[in-house]
Amino acid sequence: MHRREFFRLSALGLPVLMAARTDGRAVGSAKFKPPVVISTWDSGLHANAAAWPVLSKGGLAIDAVEAAGRAVEDEPSCCVGLAAYPDRDGKVTLDSCIMDGRGNCGAVSFVDRIKHPVSLARKVMEATPHVLLSGDGARQFAVENGFPLESAELSPDAEKEWKKWLEKSKYKPVVNIENMKPGAMSQTSPYFFDDGRPNHDTMGTITVDGRGKLAGMVTTSGMAFKIHGRVGDSPIIGAGLFVDDAVGAATSSGVGEEVIRICGTHTVIEQMRLGRTPEQACLEAVNRIVKRDAAKAKELQVGFVAVSTNGEVGAYAIQKGFTYSVTNSEFPMGKVFNSRYVL
Repeated sequence: MHRREFFRLSALGLPVLMAARTDGRAVGSAKFKPPVVISTWDSGLHANAAAWPVLSKGGLAIDAVEAAGRAVEDEPSCCVGLAAYPDRDGKVTLDSCIMDGRGNCGAVSFVDRIKHPVSLARKVMEATPHVLLSGDGARQFAVENGFPLESAELSPDAEKEWKKWLEKSKYKPVVNIENMKPGAMSQTSPYFFDDGRPNHDTMGTITVDGRGKLAGMVTTSGMAFKIHGRVGDSPIIGAGLFVDDAVGAATSSGVGEEVIRICGTHTVIEQMRLGRTPEQACLEAVNRIVKRDAAKAKELQVGFVAVSTNGEVGAYAIQKGFTYSVTNSEFPMGKVFNSRYVL
């Protein structure tokens, strides 16, 4: 941190940021010409690939992030969509939210048998006075609005992993499980298994369109083998996602309970409103998690990524391994970046 920035933040009563750690490939905040779309993880390239045609043709940010969400919900992933790993009762329940920069937002949680919860979240935003619908009510609303009910059967891979988990019934989040590469990995893609299954966690996407307007979405099946009924940060506005056209957009990935406790993405945006860069703002949010329980933080991962209204992007994580994907006219095929980290 520059000396002038140190004294400016001190005058504002803001805590000085923890010392940063980085590997050789990690970057600080970088500016990208809008329109630009950013997604969590390496596999965010596929979300971005669905959003970019909308943005490159002058489309709206909200349409782009919905397209990103639908694309990853269609994939046979372990952690997003109906093919994902179930809770400990063997049921797949999904969470999603969507938000634009004017504060319009919608979300669904603990919903089953709906293929595209991100589109259902948008329907909540546009067709109801509410922000969040959950469980049976969310499914009922979906059916009433023409969303087909899908099969409740587990995918073969999900059923296999669930039965394996039942042998010990141990529940403990694994750091960066979303970026682990067990088994035979594809020789052509670092985020796909050879059998074609994507390997990623919660997908969060944020964007600035050609008009300078922002939007974001998050979609997930939540933690594998969670208690039936558990909902994390993903569908909660201000936790897993927050967007403000006057400032920027932020999303997160990792252990959602820790993000909820600090209102993570709202914290990031408010730090940016006070003058911090996206990277500095993400670091402040990470620091709050670490300071709350440093011993616990060593055993979990949370990462934040944010973009400002002018296309400046920054990210930070508790531990090494959090990545994010950026797509714009400079990188139309997308590029993956490693975030800096604290521990």
